Amino acid sequence: MSSTKPLSADSAIADWLADPAGNAVLTEMLAQGGQTPDVFKPVRRLAIKRLVKMSRGAFTQEMLDDLVRRVVAGDVPDGTPVAAASVDEESIGDAVTLREWTERLDAGRFTGQTVIVTGAGSGIGRATASRIAREGGRVIAVDVSQERLDEFVADHSGADVVALTADITDDAGVARIVEAAGDTIDGLANIAGIMDDMTPIGEVTDAVWQRVFRVNVDGTMKLMRAVIPTMLAQGGGSIVNTASEAALRGSAAGVAYTASKHAVAGITKSSAFIYGPNGIRVNAVAPGPTITNIEASFGSPLAAGRIQTAMAVMPDPVEADAIAASITFLLSDDGVNVNGVILASDGGWSAA
Repeated sequence: MSSTKPLSADSAIADWLADPAGNAVLTEMLAQGGQTPDVFKPVRRLAIKRLVKMSRGAFTQEMLDDLVRRVVAGDVPDGTPVAAASVDEESIGDAVTLREWTERLDAGRFTGQTVIVTGAGSGIGRATASRIAREGGRVIAVDVSQERLDEFVADHSGADVVALTADITDDAGVARIVEAAGDTIDGLANIAGIMDDMTPIGEVTDAVWQRVFRVNVDGTMKLMRAVIPTMLAQGGGSIVNTASEAALRGSAAGVAYTASKHAVAGITKSSAFIYGPNGIRVNAVAPGPTITNIEASFGSPLAAGRIQTAMAVMPDPVEADAIAASITFLLSDDGVNVNGVILASDGGWSAA
């Protein structure tokens, strides 16, 4: 099947793969890096131009322009086989093109507010910190990587950003974060976290268990504990933790990560109940598949078979700014009547 419309930067990746010329030039480009068009399967519904941002330099605007130019000119490489890529038939050909979500800023939504964001150097944390800063907030951007923070600050010149390299599992680091925020802490986005190696209870090591819990649970608890006194004194605040699909089901990760995110859900609900009357809202977002720099590796053949089977109904991954939209809603005054909720922001995966 071939696309009925001329290919462009706005065409879906699936349309490029379905078109003989588009498939050929993509196949040639990917082959240079030892890859095949199957790498596009998770993002096949997106416009190909989205790869420029998502790849963070691996796929440039110049490379995209060259692909479009070659397809329009019919400059297809001789002898390049058209790869049999796995594409979704509903997203190509004469099917209805799905509407694409575009971030729409609410100017001034966080004006006058100070919000701490952990994991701000990349992924969901970066997208959340960016949105808050662009909507007028003062952001205490926390990450373990100074290099990633420097890049974030450079990309947000003119915004009110305090970049701080700190470890949320370290009491001294937590103290420096709270000190940097100052006398008012309107919001806390606990986003920093790590994945496990997908091992089940019969195979998990003490090292993996302790490391995952130290970051995902202890770090979340320590920073919440540190900001609560300020929020109590000022009469309120909003905390958003990062749970996961693994906080809602047992088939999304290994035992350490799954247990840690169930713990985050428990911390969230307990705190919401206790501090709600004091004007402090505590919620969590449970992301589904998201394009971030956190990678999962399977350290157990047994778990790999079970979990990969369960992931057959997993929706396509989204970019981090889609999750940031959910987090900033809960952080902002728009979430005024939402407390103690574990919000599944997962494209419907939890409904499967």
